[in-house]
Amino acid sequence: MNAPLRRVGVVVMILFGLLFANLNWIQAYKADEYRTSDYNGRVQVDEYKRKRGNIEVGGTAVAISKDTGGKLRFQRTYPGGETYAHVLGYKPVNLADIGIEEVENEFLAGTSDQLIGDRVKDMFTGNETGGGNVLLTLSKRAQETAYKQLQNNQVGATRGAAIAINPRTGAVQALVSMPSFDPNPLTDHDTVAAGKAYDKLNKDPDHPLANRALSETLPPGSTFKIVVAAAALENGVGKGTQIPAGSSWTPPTAGAPIKNAAASICPESQVTLMNAVTESCNTGFAQLGVRLGADKVKDKAQQFGFEQDDLTVGHLGKGGLPVAASRTGDMQNPDGSTDPAALAQSSIGQNNVRMTPLQGALIAASVANGGSQMRPYLVQQLLGPDRTTVYDAAKPRELRRPVSGQVAADLRDMMVSVVRNGTGRKAAIDGYIVGGKTGTAESGPGTPDHGWFIGFALDKNGTPISAVCVELERAGSGGSAEAARIAGRIMAQVIADSGGR
Repeated sequence: MNAPLRRVGVVVMILFGLLFANLNWIQAYKADEYRTSDYNGRVQVDEYKRKRGNIEVGGTAVAISKDTGGKLRFQRTYPGGETYAHVLGYKPVNLADIGIEEVENEFLAGTSDQLIGDRVKDMFTGNETGGGNVLLTLSKRAQETAYKQLQNNQVGATRGAAIAINPRTGAVQALVSMPSFDPNPLTDHDTVAAGKAYDKLNKDPDHPLANRALSETLPPGSTFKIVVAAAALENGVGKGTQIPAGSSWTPPTAGAPIKNAAASICPESQVTLMNAVTESCNTGFAQLGVRLGADKVKDKAQQFGFEQDDLTVGHLGKGGLPVAASRTGDMQNPDGSTDPAALAQSSIGQNNVRMTPLQGALIAASVANGGSQMRPYLVQQLLGPDRTTVYDAAKPRELRRPVSGQVAADLRDMMVSVVRNGTGRKAAIDGYIVGGKTGTAESGPGTPDHGWFIGFALDKNGTPISAVCVELERAGSGGSAEAARIAGRIMAQVIADSGGR
């Protein structure tokens, strides 16, 4: 063989070697990526051959798969429509999954390692066993009431959120964001129609796809006074301790005075801490915050859960719907020293303080539960296709302990006074102990105020049943009272629903 032919032979052998190595690399390292790629049409056909498991609330399926008989055999549908949209999310053909549909996708699809026994059985039987089922913690009555009450609120608010949790376990009892959306058009097998439906929602200026209960942070107004009151109780102030108040107070170095919402609110030079909470005394809490100092206010907020960047709501363990971090913001001058004016405004839930509705519910739950804050979760059980239990949230987990039992008891007394004697009367429930705190927060120049309410319900023995936060964005006058009314309705339905956890 002459030299040129040998060289050609060597080149051909090298090319075959490279091709062989590439094929092995694809099979060993890239197969899963190509197999699950959105560009692989076989993936979609294979995925839709297996019936996806149900998502259920209180024994009712709120996400199901129907047999279409088409190329993509099963189509995801949501009988509850808008009521459960921000919890369930949706499972579309060409769009991204969101919500519990995304968090529990592998289990619902039947591809989870937890369901490997079913897939092995299918290899011998030739069947396509359906995916697993996800049972949520939601109270059906409370969820539906939260949705209806937000939609039909009496102050004309078009955006807001409500969330309720069990203080003893952290189980989410209701989670609603307003405005909501119907997920059914997004799962249409006509991908052009589904894309148009998504684009319409995505361009809506009210952002109906946003899960405001978990992802939106707004100034919490006077609900933040519970955090400041907790810091005060831990630093020598009692429920009956007199604190400076007055109809107006100007912080040191600040030109703008802080005033109360009405002239009748704590015009006295001093009021007790109990009365300051009950009446929602801005001048009292502004001075109290400055007296405590920025570090103590920020530290106490952090102990309640502010600044946490990695909280999720799904399983008791890792994974779930992401939660935006609540923030206390800056209270400093450019040189790093404390700005008394900023601290005073922060102490009444303004300035740069921002809070999610979930964080508000967690504050109320911590107070109701003797100072113990439980990890919030949405998934109660995972059931296999044959309804055998694969996972059960039987052992709730403490997330943190922001206050002692004594401080929690004092805060509880003050919040009960708010509902019995103060601004939260509309949250009352006959036969139950209800406590709370309203909040009215400025939303910006020339725009209506946000209305807030955080609260809890206890039975006559003091056992916590529910903790709730309702936020009505730009609700204007009466927004916090309406938030209190809605919160009371939600907690009453948790009580009425024997399946509510």
